[in-house]
Amino acid sequence: MVMGATGSKLEKALGDQFPEGERYFGLENFGNTCYCNSVLQALYFCVPFREQLLEYYGNNKNVGDAEENLLTCLADLFSQINSQKKKTGVIAPKRFVQRVKKENELFRSYMHQDAHEFLNFLLNELVDILEKESNAAKGSPKSSSPHEKIANGPRNPQANGVHKEPLVTWVHKNFQGILTNETKCLRCETVTARDETFLDLSLDIEQNSSITSCLKNFSSTETLNAEDKFFCDKCCSLQEAQKRMKIKKPPHILVIHLKRFKYIEQLSRYKKLSYRVVFPLELKLSNTVEDVDSEYSLFAVVVHVGSGPNHGHYVSLVKSHNHWLFFDDENVEMIDESAVQTFFGSAQEYSSNTDHGYILFYESLGSKS
Repeated sequence: MVMGATGSKLEKALGDQFPEGERYFGLENFGNTCYCNSVLQALYFCVPFREQLLEYYGNNKNVGDAEENLLTCLADLFSQINSQKKKTGVIAPKRFVQRVKKENELFRSYMHQDAHEFLNFLLNELVDILEKESNAAKGSPKSSSPHEKIANGPRNPQANGVHKEPLVTWVHKNFQGILTNETKCLRCETVTARDETFLDLSLDIEQNSSITSCLKNFSSTETLNAEDKFFCDKCCSLQEAQKRMKIKKPPHILVIHLKRFKYIEQLSRYKKLSYRVVFPLELKLSNTVEDVDSEYSLFAVVVHVGSGPNHGHYVSLVKSHNHWLFFDDENVEMIDESAVQTFFGSAQEYSSNTDHGYILFYESLGSKS
């Protein structure tokens, strides 16, 4: 097998520093599945998520009549990697990829797929499966108020009448945060706050910026006027208002999606923004409601390689036991921490560098819950 060479090379590079019990396996590509492989590697090295998924696998593997679903396929794949005799090599995530295509027609074609859409679909699907299992275990009929879906995960039904607390699964415990949307009527100055949950944050980007400035823009105050006036319940009419979004509860794992694909009206198509956006190895979140800085450490980056939105390739950078690794489908190699900054983007519009950070995974340095 050709891949043995890269495996032994990685083992040689790490030598006696190879982490005890850790496995570094490339994933075979089935035509166009780099979008899936790059996200899977980031999730595998999200240690709290991996541990809970393996625990789930351990608790459910002997259930004889359990039907296969995306969660069982993912648990099976992670368990397969985790229990390999060899430390390095290649695994074919065939059953998992087949299941993804079966569940969602979006991913069936051989066209270039979007890694962020895939991550979003996967996390929401895992939540749905865990909620169904919990309902089945309770023997309760499905909650009468189905979750209203927003772009990044289920939002709690509003508290009108009896409102059933939504189940907090271990997927939520890792990735879910709460945003609060504050709107202040400029006439009566009443502030209306609405909370919504998120599993990742999608940020607009600008040339020569940083994650910190993108987060500041995300939480900047916007004035609602002219056609965008706000209906104030207190004034009982449309009024000018100010609106802003703040992070009420930061998640344990903060996933940031940089909106690198922008729809250009004049061209009637999407364009890739190769802007240079600096993402630090250590991030302080300051736009939170409590104004307490939450500190995060970067542990994975999904990188889009290519100049346009409809073609290209995905790879991932992962931090494991203080070493940085580069995963490109079947290939895995060590990289220097300083190489991470080569994926910030290009300061010039036309550049030969087309490898740009697209999805960032940060783990909270707070209580390791």
